[in-house]
Amino acid sequence: MTGKALAVSFLPLCILTSHAATGITAGSLGIMPDPTTPNTRVIQEAINLTASRADTLVFGKGTYVIGSLSLPDNAHIHLEEGALLLGSTDPYDYNGYADTIKNSVAGLIGAHGSKNISITGPGAIDGRGLEVALAIDSLHHTGTRRDPKYSLRRMRPSLRPKLIDFNGVDNLLIEDVRLAGSAAWGLSLDKCTNVKICGIDFTNRAYWNNDGIDIADCKNVIVKDCNINSADDGIVLKSFDPTDRNENIRIENCTIRSSASAVKFGTESFGGFKNVRISDITVRDTYRSAIALETVDGAVLEDVVVDGIDALNTGNAIFIRLGHRRGEHPGALRNVTIRNLTCEIPQGRPDMDYDLRGPDINVIHNPFPSSITGIPGAKVENISLENISITYPGRATKGMGYIGSYRYGDVPEAIADYPEFHMFGELPSWAFYLRHIDGIKFDNVKVNLRENDYRPAVVSEDVNNMTGFPTTE
Repeated sequence: MTGKALAVSFLPLCILTSHAATGITAGSLGIMPDPTTPNTRVIQEAINLTASRADTLVFGKGTYVIGSLSLPDNAHIHLEEGALLLGSTDPYDYNGYADTIKNSVAGLIGAHGSKNISITGPGAIDGRGLEVALAIDSLHHTGTRRDPKYSLRRMRPSLRPKLIDFNGVDNLLIEDVRLAGSAAWGLSLDKCTNVKICGIDFTNRAYWNNDGIDIADCKNVIVKDCNINSADDGIVLKSFDPTDRNENIRIENCTIRSSASAVKFGTESFGGFKNVRISDITVRDTYRSAIALETVDGAVLEDVVVDGIDALNTGNAIFIRLGHRRGEHPGALRNVTIRNLTCEIPQGRPDMDYDLRGPDINVIHNPFPSSITGIPGAKVENISLENISITYPGRATKGMGYIGSYRYGDVPEAIADYPEFHMFGELPSWAFYLRHIDGIKFDNVKVNLRENDYRPAVVSEDVNNMTGFPTTE
């Protein structure tokens, strides 16, 4: 995949344009700010009216309390400075909550199969996710509304609304709006096409499992100039449909802070990921991986370029995993380039000052290296690592965890396990662990230690066609 090919494939994204703050004001339709009383029905009618005219509904300064809103074709919402759409704290104000057939509820703002819609700022949308999640939790425990998929292990309900939930939307713009406080995933896109998300600031730390942006089986998507602070993964590509895939995706010039991984492919990986370019990403205080590429459910992940990651105080630099958790056959992971990456890994948890932290690692271990692994009979193929510098903490001790050179084969394959950088337990190297690979190139890859580590920098097993080698600084 060349830069020229990428430029061509992403040209359609350039035609998406922002709607100016002209249009029909909410006040002119009798919608006045009210910080206490939901006004969902009247606001929905106003959205439908302005959409029928292909006009923009403009919210002026003030707080407007809403339950679930649905955006039809040609719906455009503009939030002026000081305007706030505030989610109701009553779970029954969210579409689908009382439906025992559904296993989740719609978002605060949703759309299904709509065309030509936009949400623009500089105003804000806040879902009040903690209050909503706790209300749902209470209804479950009192028996008022039982959650059939309640997680006893993590003590959290599943019936939590997302902040924004778009399915099958074509020509979507989300620009310059401030987002906060989802009860679950934040901005969720499923089977959407021609999408531009730019200039948003999103703090999604109200509750557990709160991803920032989730992109599933979408085409022609650009995420640009965004700031994400999430309790779970920051920006995630997923594939739920075995017959579909994410394709032509660009993520660039974003800053991410996460109690999980910053940029991640998976874990849901049934269809595929193709032609993805990620560039100029700043990662700070992130518990898991700066970049994680995972296909474990049969998906083909190919033609990915990651160019420019600056990661500081991050638990793991690079995690690449081809596994076989679900699906009739394992998928494929091939043709991946990661270049211009720097990462500094701390000795302890990088998210210790978070109010919400990811689950602790339940194994005795020394600091983990980056890892690139396939499985027997399904190798990772054609990986290129260029201009990379990773600083590891060192301080490994044989009393904490030890796999000697005569025991490298004891590292479990973990073929069907949930993919994560600590999934194998203690690893026998401090910089890179490589297994089941056909084709990997190291070009100007430098690794160094702040303190001594008894392990070798690199351990490779069943690796063919390796060129170059990491050097220590």
